[in-house]
Amino acid sequence: MPQDPVPPDNDPSTPSLVEGRDPSRHQIVIVGAGAGGLELATRLGDRYGRRGRAQVTLIDRSRSHVWKPLLHEVAAGSMDLHHHEVDLLAQAHWHGFRFRYGEMIGLDRTGKKLLIAPTHDEDGQLITPLRSIGYDTLVIAVGARSNDFGTPGVREHAFTLDTAAQAARFNRRLVNACIRAHAQPGTVRPEQLHVVIIGGGATGVELAAELQRTTPAVVSYGLDRINPGKDIHLTVLEAADRLLPVLPDRVSRSAEELLRSRGVEVVTGARVAAVESGGVRLTDGRFLDSELVVWAAGVKAPEVLATLDGLKTNPINQLLVEPTLQVVGDPDIFALGDCASCHWPETGGTVPPRAQAAHQQAAHLVRQIKRRIAGQPLTAFRYRDFGSLVSLGAYSTVGSLMGGLVGGSLVVQGLFARLMYLSLYKKHELALHGPIKTTLDTLARMIVHRTEPRVKLH
Repeated sequence: MPQDPVPPDNDPSTPSLVEGRDPSRHQIVIVGAGAGGLELATRLGDRYGRRGRAQVTLIDRSRSHVWKPLLHEVAAGSMDLHHHEVDLLAQAHWHGFRFRYGEMIGLDRTGKKLLIAPTHDEDGQLITPLRSIGYDTLVIAVGARSNDFGTPGVREHAFTLDTAAQAARFNRRLVNACIRAHAQPGTVRPEQLHVVIIGGGATGVELAAELQRTTPAVVSYGLDRINPGKDIHLTVLEAADRLLPVLPDRVSRSAEELLRSRGVEVVTGARVAAVESGGVRLTDGRFLDSELVVWAAGVKAPEVLATLDGLKTNPINQLLVEPTLQVVGDPDIFALGDCASCHWPETGGTVPPRAQAAHQQAAHLVRQIKRRIAGQPLTAFRYRDFGSLVSLGAYSTVGSLMGGLVGGSLVVQGLFARLMYLSLYKKHELALHGPIKTTLDTLARMIVHRTEPRVKLH
């Protein structure tokens, strides 16, 4: 695509680069390379980009993709991030779409253009300038972030696991804390290796279970001055009266029993007043000393969505969409995944922010964009609830299957549930890479895993 330089003026919002448009091809622009956005770009690139029938462009502020449900494993050190990353430039090259590095910061609906922020490297050197990209069909799939509900100290003193970089940073801090505790002259202080996880939803429960397994493994690599059973302490705080409050009660009880049996402290009915440099203060006055705090409570869409040229959003910044997944008030723009507020007629609520929803919506939009290009009327999206699974470590999983079809009564756990959980990731890999590459990548990881430490140590 030709690029026409535009002379800069005194207005910092004026793009210094405007990507030209090929009027002979339909311009499909997808913002966000999460599970849904990358699957959509890959399938549309294979279908239209390779054949020259449309130009597909994917925009993201990261240059690689990691399936978000795996981030708790990255944080705990049980998964090497580099073995599971998808390089977006390479994926674009192999599947017939373009990748553009940057973050959406504005939208001109009349001119049908996106404004993309400049990017810089770690030394502050400019990588890409402020620029705009035109579209005929725009799909917004920027996902969601943790919602701190305005709680004081969360941004300053707590970790979140919204991105692979954040998960890797927490893991480094955890390993550093263990090495520091081993090397110091005195004994380990009570708060020194205490991890408090705020939020007893799927992310918080999965992280606690994974950390319970990996922290003793870290210590086993020569950090013998640390007693895992005595010095390492994990606490999960949940404001509701039980863990996993959106899942069936039986699933919640199973998860809590398993965590407690492994030495994880579970505190329900606990509301956080503030996160401080030395721990967490609850609204009832209690203070939990802790060196590491993870915030895993609540989600909200990025704030930029509430500033996009009048597009309608809900209180957590999700874009309001029609049953066709077109945003309210603009038929040229679609939204999918966690950033979309999509009505779920069967329950009267909205489609939950889950990877399976993004996967289904991406598959739906592949068909709808085909109809749109052909000038045919669009059809409504229908979400099918296949239940929820929560990983409790390498060998255990609990959850409910086919929740929307049998009322959530089919509860599964153990090895069968674990295999079902693993199959969700394989389904995502198949959508991105096809069966041959997925099989080869899986075999390669199995071989490499046997030659590496059990946990990531750097």
